[in-house]
Amino acid sequence: MTEPSSSVPPEATEPAVLVERRGNVTIVTINRPDARNAVNSAVAAGVGNTLVEAENDPAVRAVVITGAGDRSFCAGADLKAIARRENVHAPGGERWGFAGFVKHVISKPTIAAVNGTALGGGTELALAADLIVAEQSATFGLPEVKRGLLAGAGGVFRLPAQIPQRIAMELIVTGDPITAERALQWGMINQVVPDGTAVEAAMALAERIAANAPLSVQASKRVVLGITGGRRPGEDSAWALNDAEVASLMRSEDALEGPLAFAEKRAPVWKAR
Repeated sequence: MTEPSSSVPPEATEPAVLVERRGNVTIVTINRPDARNAVNSAVAAGVGNTLVEAENDPAVRAVVITGAGDRSFCAGADLKAIARRENVHAPGGERWGFAGFVKHVISKPTIAAVNGTALGGGTELALAADLIVAEQSATFGLPEVKRGLLAGAGGVFRLPAQIPQRIAMELIVTGDPITAERALQWGMINQVVPDGTAVEAAMALAERIAANAPLSVQASKRVVLGITGGRRPGEDSAWALNDAEVASLMRSEDALEGPLAFAEKRAPVWKAR
């Protein structure tokens, strides 16, 4: 059964996040298809709270995260909300990071089922997952430099940690997207599957995980990622540098201009200040 997230804003006509249990697997769906599943505070709260529940439920052995519809897995942060100066983090959940996910360390394996475009924070959300399954038409990219921003949800250090540095640098400084096939070539994702089958493919992978001893799987994940006390201390220095650069950049005129130009559907005018 699909259940709405408890963190849905009262004015919303549809829940921002849908949660479904299939056996030992929790499926989390970002449910803003009309906004290409862009992340706002309701999404972040819904995802973050669901991960807390999954981590604390012994019956849950894996988590799948995906997007509603067939156009976009996640278009990243809701730039229109940013232009209105809205907070796109979960209320009180900044420790969880973007989408309630990118800094939210749990022991249960997580799988991103990428069904469509995964741009900006969408790619960063996928990079934060343990495994990635993508449909043939899916694309990945970090276009923040095209908006006067920085891929500050882990993309600028996780991408070069997961694929060759020069390929990662190209993606980061050009802001250009790549196909699912190229992402597979560079080891960024685990599988490319036919369109419309990402969730089922991710479920098949999750069920292979769930068939194993859960405590062994969780202990193995903690060792692989260096998880201690619910944190990844090995990333602390990268996050500190990342957050300092984001804070400095967000004070610039260009950081205001990029989202505003996007909202107004015009080319940005950069001033390098």
